[in-house]
Amino acid sequence: FADLVLETWDLHCDRNGREHRTADMGCKQLVVRRGQPFTITLRFSGRGYDEGVDKLAFNVETGPCPSETSGTSSHFVMTDCPEESCWSAVIQQQDGESLSVSLCSPPNARIGRYSMTLETCTDYQGSSYQIGDFVLLFNPWHPEDTVFMRDENERREYVLSQHGLIYQGTCDYIFSIPWNFGQFEDDILAICLSMLDVNPKHLRDQNRDCSRRNDPVYIGRVVSAMVNCNDEDRGVLFGRWDNSYEDGMSPMAWIGSVDILKRWKKFGCQPVKYGQCWVFAAVACTVMRCLGIPSRVVTNYNSAHDTNANLTIDRYVNEKGEQERYSWDKIWNFHCWVESWMARPDLAAGYDGWQVLDPTPQEKSEGVYCCGPAPVKAIKEGDMQLKYDIPFIFAEVNADVVYWVVQGDGMQKQSIRSSDVGRYISTKSVGRDSREDITHNYKYPEGSEEERAVFEKAEHQKKSVGEEDEGLHLRIKVSEGANKGSDFDVFAVVNNNTDKEHGCRVTLCARVTSHNGTLGPQCGLTDPVDIDIEPRAEKRVPLRILYKEYRDKLTQDNLIKVVALLNDHQTGDVLVAIRDIYVENPPIKIRILGEPMQNRKLVAEISLVNPLAVPLNGCVFVVEGTGLTDGQLVKELEEPMEPQAEAKFRMDLMPRLSGLQKLMVDFESDQLTGVKGYRNVIIAPQPM
Repeated sequence: FADLVLETWDLHCDRNGREHRTADMGCKQLVVRRGQPFTITLRFSGRGYDEGVDKLAFNVETGPCPSETSGTSSHFVMTDCPEESCWSAVIQQQDGESLSVSLCSPPNARIGRYSMTLETCTDYQGSSYQIGDFVLLFNPWHPEDTVFMRDENERREYVLSQHGLIYQGTCDYIFSIPWNFGQFEDDILAICLSMLDVNPKHLRDQNRDCSRRNDPVYIGRVVSAMVNCNDEDRGVLFGRWDNSYEDGMSPMAWIGSVDILKRWKKFGCQPVKYGQCWVFAAVACTVMRCLGIPSRVVTNYNSAHDTNANLTIDRYVNEKGEQERYSWDKIWNFHCWVESWMARPDLAAGYDGWQVLDPTPQEKSEGVYCCGPAPVKAIKEGDMQLKYDIPFIFAEVNADVVYWVVQGDGMQKQSIRSSDVGRYISTKSVGRDSREDITHNYKYPEGSEEERAVFEKAEHQKKSVGEEDEGLHLRIKVSEGANKGSDFDVFAVVNNNTDKEHGCRVTLCARVTSHNGTLGPQCGLTDPVDIDIEPRAEKRVPLRILYKEYRDKLTQDNLIKVVALLNDHQTGDVLVAIRDIYVENPPIKIRILGEPMQNRKLVAEISLVNPLAVPLNGCVFVVEGTGLTDGQLVKELEEPMEPQAEAKFRMDLMPRLSGLQKLMVDFESDQLTGVKGYRNVIIAPQPM
């Protein structure tokens, strides 16, 4: 018999990509998911494959030092009865000189870039052919994969959707910003794989690192460490919170992960300046979705950063309501992390499902700035000793805040705030642009038996017991329209819940603040006001916050912290109320002109009014949206924007993908930054 000679082959990138739901990554390379068959066609020259005479075998290898024992190399022959637990090749059909073969990896295979070799053997004469590379990803559609997710709508949202919403603001004023995850955009897969290859664990022991890439717990931990650069590990983002962002991009200006990941790669894996929690979380979410692990960005309001792990955050204020001394323990008005979906075979039963990963650098874990994966279930149950980092996250959602009022003579009085921490834990709903509240996944209902049992297990004595109904009650209200450029009113509202008249003294103080709790200069203060309040009555003390006072002090976070202090003359008690006020940016209006259709020009009209009493200089609009724009479109205004003037322009788009897409806009200028807007656009498929 003549030797069997391979002439050409076809990896069917398109067809396999559609079947493996990776087609949106483009068809330049074969990208498949583990545990699921894919088809290749081999064409021989001179004669076809003859089962009785020819033997065919395949070799697949990943990583720099592939070996069978590490699971990074596999040699397998053509067979009629494939085994689920190892690589297999089965003949699908033979047509003359061409042969279709179905290949399949085990559902626990290592993910990453593979090379594939075909070996032919006839009468003990053999040849070997390199038949190309492919990338293997996690497979949430396969019941045996540790990232298996049952619900198709959830898989669409958490694996396939390339855009989403991230919740920000304050617990009293929740809003969302749009985000372009873009995990299937050109080059993003290659960048995510190179992130795994420059991680310190890989550089230390390449063989061990590659052999552990079948485990989403391991991958999640690596990604959580690599998104920040605090370990000088060629991480992706440089965190900064001090409002000085001139030598990079302000964290508020980003609207997607693609730009960040491409900059990181382009500049030789140098950290991109600058990120804050939602940027770290969104980039990690992009990487995890890209690799096939279902993931979502989650926001926790009033998130505690408890550095000494005693589950109590002490704050000191003086009698004017000003912060007395610096505390390392902080309350962030919101904090974002990622939840990724996976089984936890490394733990006892019951901890599969959503796991917290927090790439924002806060505390070290096993010597590295990373956090998680921590089972959400373990946080809810107070199982502090489980891997990884449960105590830190437990504190973020459960710590107590105790205010100490330092009086003129140095005496300190305690004023307890009840459960402010860990409120309205939020994520985008599946398939809709609304907020899903997932607080119940993290905590039992307040005051319940279960909550008490969890705190006992966590050795945490909860200091505060609900708001007392008796006595005086203090809270802060905001007038409608805390809009940037306007003055607005805040009120200390005092309720007397007793049958006696009470005399008391009330002070209000406002200071700008940043989202991680760092206080800036004062922008409003009342003189102490003495009031008498009738039984069962309510009184208000106003503080007007003036634009001219906050204009040059406000950070790009747009936050003002108002503290109200009440001294009860009858009892000597001191009450403290605190509220973060978000000063609203103006809206960006987006209109879509014409009928949106795939591969046909579409026009967007974008407009914004300058709400300030001063002109805006250096005005730039940045527009992006996966499937709608090719990268970012930038529109710079040549003239300054005068007060109350409207900027309006049109932009041509060429939609590449059909279905629901998001067009996102960010506006930057010298006085107004991080202004966001988005519009959903449904693109009709191109007629065949």
